[in-house]
Amino acid sequence: MVGDGIESEVLPIREAITLAEGLQLDLVEISPNADPPVCKIIDYRKFLYEQKKKDKELKAKQSKVVLKEIRFGPNTDEHDFNFKLNHAKKFLEEGAKVKAYVFFRGRSIVYKEQGEILLLKFATELENHGIVEQLPKLEGKRMIMMINPKKK
Repeated sequence: MVGDGIESEVLPIREAITLAEGLQLDLVEISPNADPPVCKIIDYRKFLYEQKKKDKELKAKQSKVVLKEIRFGPNTDEHDFNFKLNHAKKFLEEGAKVKAYVFFRGRSIVYKEQGEILLLKFATELENHGIVEQLPKLEGKRMIMMINPKKK
C-alpha cells in the first residue's frame, strides 16, 4: 500500500480502511487479480480530475484527417484542370487528403480511358505535394483516386 508519505507495506484490509479514513483519503484497489490484491491510499476525486485532464490533453494533440474532394468530368478543359490542381495543392499543403474523381454521366462512361488519363495526369502534377494512396479505380459511375499529403 503506497500513499502520501506512507511507506509500502502489507496491511490487513480493516487496518488499511481505518488508515485511509484517518487521513481522510480513499482506499483504491489498483490490481485486484494480484496476490495479495494491491491497494493505494489516494484522493480519488483528484485522481479522476487528473485522469480527465490527461485524456483531454491527448485528445487535443490528435490530428483529425480531413478529406477534400475534387470532381472532374471526363472532358475537363485545361483551364478547369489547372484551377482544380491549384486547389488540390493548397489542400495537400494544409495536410488534408485529396479524393479526386471523374464522374461519368449517362453514356460518357465510354470515355473511361480518358478519365483515367486525366487522373494520372493529375497525380503526376501533384507528385511534389502528395503521394498517391490509391490509383484510379472505377466504382460504379465514378473513377476514384486518393492522394495523401507528404510528411514534413
